[in-house]
Amino acid sequence: MNRLFVAVFPPPGELHALQRALPAGGRVSPTAKWHVTLAFLGDVPSPEPVAAVLAAVRSPGPFTLRLAGSGRFGAAEWLGVDGDRDKLTTLHTRIREDLATAGYALQDRAFHPHLTVSYHADSALRKALGDYVGEPWPVTEFSLVLSHNGQYVKIGSWPL
Repeated sequence: MNRLFVAVFPPPGELHALQRALPAGGRVSPTAKWHVTLAFLGDVPSPEPVAAVLAAVRSPGPFTLRLAGSGRFGAAEWLGVDGDRDKLTTLHTRIREDLATAGYALQDRAFHPHLTVSYHADSALRKALGDYVGEPWPVTEFSLVLSHNGQYVKIGSWPL
C-alpha cells in the first residue's frame, strides 16, 4: 500500500525564514516535511491512478499565500495560512471532488489550511509561531506525496 496525500509546499526561502524565527532547541519537524495538506488519501494500492486524476484537476490559476497565525491540534503546533485563501479553497475543493468522483474515500472534515511545525507541545515555539508573519509566496503547483517510513517523496506535481 502507498500512503498518499496532496499538498502545496512553501518555497525554500520561506521555510528557511520560518526556521530562523523559531527558538533554538525546539522539537520541530524537518523543514522538508512542512506543507499545507489539500487532501489525505491514506493507503492506496497504486499512486498512478491518483496521479491521473490530479493531472486533470481544473486549476484556479496561480495565487499567493503567506504563513501567519498559529494554533494547536492536541500537542501539534501549527502555523496558519493567509493570503488568497479563496483560490486555495477552490483548489482543495476541486481536488477532493475529482478524487471522490474517481472513487477515493477521503476524510470528511472542515478545511483548515495550516502547516504543522511540531508534533510536541512547546510554549516557546507556540509564542514564536504566534508572532510569526511570513512573506507572501507564489503557489504555482500542487503535489502528490508518498509518505513512507517517515519520509515524504513527491510522486508528481501539476502547475496551476
